[in-house]
Amino acid sequence: MNSIGAAIFLLAILLFSTFLNWYVFQAVKTVGQSLESQKAQNLIQLAYWLVFGGISVWYIWTFVKISITGEFSFSTQTMFNVFLTVVVTQLVCIVFLFAEDLVRNMQALIAYFWNNSSGFLLPPRKIWVSVLAFVISAIPFFGFVYGMAFGKHNFKVHKETIYFEDLPEAFDGFTITQISDIHVGSFKEPDHVQKGIDLAIAQKSDLFVFTGDLVNHKADEIEPFIDQFAMIKAPYGQFSIIGNHDYGDYIAWPSKEAKEENFRKFKKQHEKLGYRLLLDENIRIEKDGQFIQLLGVENWGVGFGARGNLDKALKETSTNDFKILLSHDPSHWDAEVKNNPNPIHLTLSGHTHGMQFGIETPIIRWSPVQYRYPNWAGLAMENNRFLYVNRGFGFHAFSGRVGIWPEITVIELRKKR
Repeated sequence: MNSIGAAIFLLAILLFSTFLNWYVFQAVKTVGQSLESQKAQNLIQLAYWLVFGGISVWYIWTFVKISITGEFSFSTQTMFNVFLTVVVTQLVCIVFLFAEDLVRNMQALIAYFWNNSSGFLLPPRKIWVSVLAFVISAIPFFGFVYGMAFGKHNFKVHKETIYFEDLPEAFDGFTITQISDIHVGSFKEPDHVQKGIDLAIAQKSDLFVFTGDLVNHKADEIEPFIDQFAMIKAPYGQFSIIGNHDYGDYIAWPSKEAKEENFRKFKKQHEKLGYRLLLDENIRIEKDGQFIQLLGVENWGVGFGARGNLDKALKETSTNDFKILLSHDPSHWDAEVKNNPNPIHLTLSGHTHGMQFGIETPIIRWSPVQYRYPNWAGLAMENNRFLYVNRGFGFHAFSGRVGIWPEITVIELRKKR
C-alpha cells in the first residue's frame, strides 16, 4: 500500500471508529440520565470517551506500525482482537438505536405534518431501548471473549463421505485426513496445538494432506512445533502444498535475497515434518495394483497471487485417471478446476478460515466471508466435481474463533454402485 492509500485507510478507520463511538454514546447518555446526580452523569460520559477515544487512538497507532513493518506482532494481534470485539459489539448496539431513531423520526414527521406541530421535534430516547441494546450487544462481546480464550482451541472433526462412479475398486473406503491453515506463528501454547494433532492422528486415515499456510510470515515459526506436527503419519504418506502466507509476501525483508533464503528454508521445513511438498506436480497413490493421482499446486487465488500452474500439475495424467487436487485457495476451483477438460474429481482447499467468525447450525449458516467466497467452508459440488473447503487449524490476525471452530477434516471415498 502506498503512502496515499495508507493515509486514506487510516482516515477511514478514524472516521468509522469515531462514528461508532458517537452513536453508542447516545445510549450511554440516555441511560446516564436516570442518575439523579449530574456529576455522576458527567463522570460516566467522560470515562466513556477516555476509554473508547483511547482505544481509537490505539487502533490508528497500531495500523501505522503495520503499514510500516507489514508484520503482525503479538501487540498488533492484541489490538486486532480488541478492534473486532469492540466494533462488532458496537454495531449490534447501533442496530437497536438506529431502529429507535427510525421510529422517533416517523413520530416527529407525523406530529409536524398531521398534528400541526410548531417544529420538527424528535421524541426523547427511551431508556429501556438503550438498556436492551446494551444487554443484547453483550452477547457478541462475551462471544468474542470466549472465542479468544477457548474457541481457537475448540477443534472439531468434520467427516464427509463422497461417492464416485469411476473410483478404482481398491480405493473404495479410502480415507483422507486434511488440515489447513495452521498459521503456526500465532500459537503460543504447545499443549493447545497437541490437542488438534492428537485428533488428526486418532482418525487413522490412509492418507494425510495439508493444504497450505503453514506459517504467518517466516519459516522459523514452525521450528518449535516440528516434532509435534511430524507425529502425524499415514500409511500412504503425508503431502502438503503452499499457501499465500508461506511466501513471506506480507512483511518487509531487508533484501530480496533474505526473502528467497526464507522460502528455501520454508520448503526444507516440510522435509523435517515428513511431508512431501507438491509443487505443481502429481504423484501416484497405489493400492492393490490400482492407483489414483494426487496433484498439488502452488498458491493460486483471485486477489492472492496466481503462482500455481494447473496444466503442469496435470502433465502426463489421463482424462480417465481418478484425480484429487490440493489447492490452497477455493477460488481456484471456480476459475480453473471445475470446468477443466481434464476432469479433477475432488479438490481440497482451505484459506478462508470461515473468517473465524460466523454461525453454523442446522438452520442457519452464515459468515461474512461468504460475500467474498461463494464456497467458504464444507462440501460443494458442480458438474459432478467436488470441492471441500477446510475451516482451518489455526488462526491469524484475530486470535480467536467465534462460531467457526478449527477443523480436522476426514474424507472417505466410496464407489457408487
